[in-house]
Amino acid sequence: MLWRISYFLLWQIAGGGLGWWHGGGPWGAALGAALAAWAWFVWDLLRGARVLRWLRTGDLSEVPAMRGIWGEAADRARRLLRRQEAQIRDSQDRLQEILAALQATPNGVVLLDAQGRIEWCNQMAASQFGFDAQRDVMQSIGNLVRDPEFTAYFAAQDFTHDVVLEGRFSTPSRPVRISVHLHPYGDGRTLLLSRDVTALEQAEAMRRDFVANVSHEIRTPLTVLTGFVETLQTLPLSAEERSRYLGMMAQQALRMQSVVQDLLTLSRLEGSPPPGMAEWTPVQALMQRCEEEGRALSSLLTQNQPRQHVMVFPPMNALQAEGDIAGVPTELQSALSNLISNAVRYTPAGGVITVAWHRMEDGRAVFSVQDTGPGIAPEHLPRLTERFYRVDRSRSRETGGTGLGLAIVKHVLQRHGATLDIASTLGKGSVFTVTFPANRLRGFLLPD
Repeated sequence: MLWRISYFLLWQIAGGGLGWWHGGGPWGAALGAALAAWAWFVWDLLRGARVLRWLRTGDLSEVPAMRGIWGEAADRARRLLRRQEAQIRDSQDRLQEILAALQATPNGVVLLDAQGRIEWCNQMAASQFGFDAQRDVMQSIGNLVRDPEFTAYFAAQDFTHDVVLEGRFSTPSRPVRISVHLHPYGDGRTLLLSRDVTALEQAEAMRRDFVANVSHEIRTPLTVLTGFVETLQTLPLSAEERSRYLGMMAQQALRMQSVVQDLLTLSRLEGSPPPGMAEWTPVQALMQRCEEEGRALSSLLTQNQPRQHVMVFPPMNALQAEGDIAGVPTELQSALSNLISNAVRYTPAGGVITVAWHRMEDGRAVFSVQDTGPGIAPEHLPRLTERFYRVDRSRSRETGGTGLGLAIVKHVLQRHGATLDIASTLGKGSVFTVTFPANRLRGFLLPD
């Protein structure tokens, strides 16, 4: 400021000197000083206007170069603008990091304004609800999510709990469930969080079914045993009646023993490490044992029937070229025999059961069991390998199944790196296909 006053005084002195020098005397000096003051004022005003014009644009590349108070003002403004731009860049970088984190989350995230319009959503939410992340910006959420349960939930404005909706890709055979929870924040805005709870609901359903089924499978034979014991204790029975009751008791005891044995097998399979590659079993021997067990069960179930099962197995001499398979022989035989046994149990007498084994070009092996039984509805297929899951409970009990066979098969195959695929058509039968990895097979001989 002192420099500015000094500069102004220098202008006046210079103007007064020029006025005096031109012969104006004291009046000329006063007029020259006044004109110099006005000239300095106009010059200073132009400098201020130049700084003001720059401040209106804020372009750091066009900062006016000048000295004095206006130069200092421009320099300070430039520093403030640079600091503000750096803060804006930092804020934008943090915003992008937050948005990237929200994009990476496995849950859906939607930001809604006070009117319930979409301000932003991540790709997971777009996939779960069918949004277009750019087209649907500022669209009302109520117009895009038309599920009646969500409409009622959003209208009630009670966001203390979530609501579970059916996913857009849900089908009867593969249901999808999406949990949606709204969280108010800011000035009337709302945060929508969604997550796929299909696996959680399935696990909870499996847990409930498991407890209920174990209780039922054990309680029913126990009730029968208790009734027979009371009968034997209280009523005078003939030797024939006593023998019949004891036979029924033994049958129920064997049923309980089968359930307990299968549960112990499942527990052992889940808790033990995968089998190594040291133990090899000839494919021919494995298939031969499976054929013997399958034909024996078929003969037992159809002994009083006018027609027998038609069972087709690969020729034993052709299996000699299939080499060996690595794993636990008893587990492999149990899994493959179980698939054949299921086909025998659920295929009516006179039906056809076809068992096949063949190698693929990439070295893998495929074992399949095809039957002409009643078939399985599509909605049951994803749950067939669950513990105690039955398509027809009455039919399962007639055939003596415990409901744990396919669960054991699944765990055995997983331990051996194999996969199980199930295809079925109602009224036409089913096909159970097992694919073994190439690293568990050796000695395959190509045909000449």
